[in-house]
Amino acid sequence: MANSWELRRHVRKLVAAEQGMIHKGASQAVALLYPSAYNVGMSSLGYQTIYREINSRPDTVCERAFLPDVPDAYCQSRTPLFSFESEQPIMNFPILGISIAYELEITGLIQLLELAGLPPLAKDRGPDYPLVLGGGPLTFSNPLPIAPFVEVMILGEAEQTIHSFLDCYQAQPDRGVLLEQLAKQPGFYVPAVHGPILPHIAQADDESLPAYSAITTPHTELANMFLIEAERGCSRGCTFCVMRRSTNGGMRLVAPEKILSLVPAEAKRVGLVGAAVSDHPRLCDILEPLVDSGREIGISSLRAERLTPRLVELLRRGGYQTLTVASDAPSQRLRDQIEKGIKEQHLIRAAELAKAHGLRLLKVYMMIGLPGETDTDITELIAFSKELASIMPVALGIAPFVAKFHTPLDDAPFEDLKSLEAKLKRLHRELGGVVKMRPTSARWAWVEYQLAQGGPEAGLAALAAYRAGSSFAAWQQGFGERGTGAPPLFPPLDASQCLSEAG
Repeated sequence: MANSWELRRHVRKLVAAEQGMIHKGASQAVALLYPSAYNVGMSSLGYQTIYREINSRPDTVCERAFLPDVPDAYCQSRTPLFSFESEQPIMNFPILGISIAYELEITGLIQLLELAGLPPLAKDRGPDYPLVLGGGPLTFSNPLPIAPFVEVMILGEAEQTIHSFLDCYQAQPDRGVLLEQLAKQPGFYVPAVHGPILPHIAQADDESLPAYSAITTPHTELANMFLIEAERGCSRGCTFCVMRRSTNGGMRLVAPEKILSLVPAEAKRVGLVGAAVSDHPRLCDILEPLVDSGREIGISSLRAERLTPRLVELLRRGGYQTLTVASDAPSQRLRDQIEKGIKEQHLIRAAELAKAHGLRLLKVYMMIGLPGETDTDITELIAFSKELASIMPVALGIAPFVAKFHTPLDDAPFEDLKSLEAKLKRLHRELGGVVKMRPTSARWAWVEYQLAQGGPEAGLAALAAYRAGSSFAAWQQGFGERGTGAPPLFPPLDASQCLSEAG
């Protein structure tokens, strides 16, 4: 069993490998938490941006903490969760900011609060506890399940609103009055005031773009990669996507000259981030100087119809071995239905370009279980996957469709488990040995769906599931008892299944 010293030594090892960590003294302190492991949290550009924004204030210091790899070690050694910068207990910070990226991180949020010594539910915390501020990418879709755990949330882009929050916090010592004041300002959601009605999300000024890394480290999903936005938002209208053109002004471009001026001279790897990076009309003008200087590059979003020989050659020279694109539907009929705007010939061309430039793998992401999907659509997917695989090695990333708030497909039902599993079995049977299959669990997609479509009561169901061990059976029971959605889709699990589904 790890003791407190070993836990601190592990954190110090991570810190020692970082470049850019901010050390400072200030009268006001904020702990910025991430409800997943360090390697995931430090790959989040939004998390790093808010870290920098808070620390840009001369009177405020921001320190970080993450969900430990082995949370039980903290409990067993009676070590309270502590910050990376000063190793102070998180409970000592008056403000806890928590960035949440997607629905299934809600149990990480609960666990972080407990490890810090706070009751998870906001109603059980008095004014002597730290104020818990929520935010992050999840606020663009449905943050209501988080509502029971926080006093206030920043919705949407937080570059300006984090400063508004800190200004108000410093000016108003009475927490009740503070929350009432914040509830009247754009971009803030105060559950005790607003109830289940979400205000509009915030939009940062274009002058604040781009977001870029504050810290680089080898211990992340994107080891030692300096991340920077090439654009924000998307000009397209895919009906399933939260970041479609109606979100915060559509696509906002960053000039290549500005991007290149912000890349540190010592950065050996540079990642361009955005919902639609390959739609940037001057993308190659950004990539070429980076590649010519000997840097590796990464791009967070490539669309098959935007690929050109020049672009793929730059990707290869920048270290790419795998070309990743999205089909997002198993057939052309469904791609047209969800307004994806991509054709089979674009995907074939992507495979041909990848092969021509010496890449090893074409990875294609898609969803199954879309509204109106039939066996005929799956048949088309099988035939087309074989056609792609005849050009070069292919991997299919397959996820069940989950409807999100603020999209045209909001409220679309989740396909039943038997149907989804039958489709996945058929794909394995007919494509096994032809393409690599990387499916997402249908059971956990159903949990994501319940959270994505739920209100605050879905958060209470998550708390019940967490306390019951976080198995799928516990989630199913939690949702069923709280009436958060449709009746359970699956038969009860026996004990051995519960163990295998624990997560």
